Amino acid sequence: MRVALKIAYIGSNFRGSQVQLNDPTVEGELFKALKELGIIEDPRSANFISSGRTDSGVHAMGQVVAFDTDAPNLAMPRVINSILPGTVWAWAHAIVPDNFDPRRHALSRSYRYILYGEQFDISKIRSASKLLIGSHDFANFCTYRGECKGAVRIVERIDIRVSGNLTRIDVEANSFLWNMVRKIVAALMMVGSGVRDEEWLAQMLDPESYEEGLEPAQAYGLVLMDVKYPIPLEWVEDGYAIRRAHERVHDHLVRYRVMADILSHLFPSESSDELL
Repeated sequence: MRVALKIAYIGSNFRGSQVQLNDPTVEGELFKALKELGIIEDPRSANFISSGRTDSGVHAMGQVVAFDTDAPNLAMPRVINSILPGTVWAWAHAIVPDNFDPRRHALSRSYRYILYGEQFDISKIRSASKLLIGSHDFANFCTYRGECKGAVRIVERIDIRVSGNLTRIDVEANSFLWNMVRKIVAALMMVGSGVRDEEWLAQMLDPESYEEGLEPAQAYGLVLMDVKYPIPLEWVEDGYAIRRAHERVHDHLVRYRVMADILSHLFPSESSDELL
């Protein structure tokens, strides 16, 4: 039987989601839990596939993975979470067709990037973001040159919302190039701060006549929010797993808020109160 899981994780202490030989990764922890519980013998024989990989420091709420198992009764979020570390948790599962491929069958993916500060002109960012909607060649927004040769992607929406000192940028597309979201955010930040203008952004979407490298925005602000499929999967949310996840997140929230206050007091000469 083939089972899919929705996985969430805090990516701060992981070297990305994809398994690596000597570094801590989300998949590494997930493989260890699934094997220890007897749900799979190894990822290859179980045809383990994820909807995509996230970079070091990137987080997720709606990562999707699928695998074959002879023990579907154990492939439940609350069971798997009993083995996983506190920064990774499953919160929903679904029985899926034997040929289900979470990566190739994905219709679209949604990411959220969170910016801190009020130094940006939000009206400029919103106006510039409209240029990115639709089908474009995003070669100037990718990092790996092998991908840049076939870099046409369809951006379906970009939503920008402000809440206090935070700006949330939601981007949905049929698929993304490596670092594409973080580079889109970097470009919008440059326009919003007045360093560049919309004419420059339009040029960036014409890589055959204009080429420029962009430094991507920091990884810690990026979250994989959701993956959509042509036929909605019958997800069964695990209420207990979700409640426990809230407790885990609250513990991290308290820790980070305390650390923010501690760090602000390490530099008393700065106007640290503005950071809190």
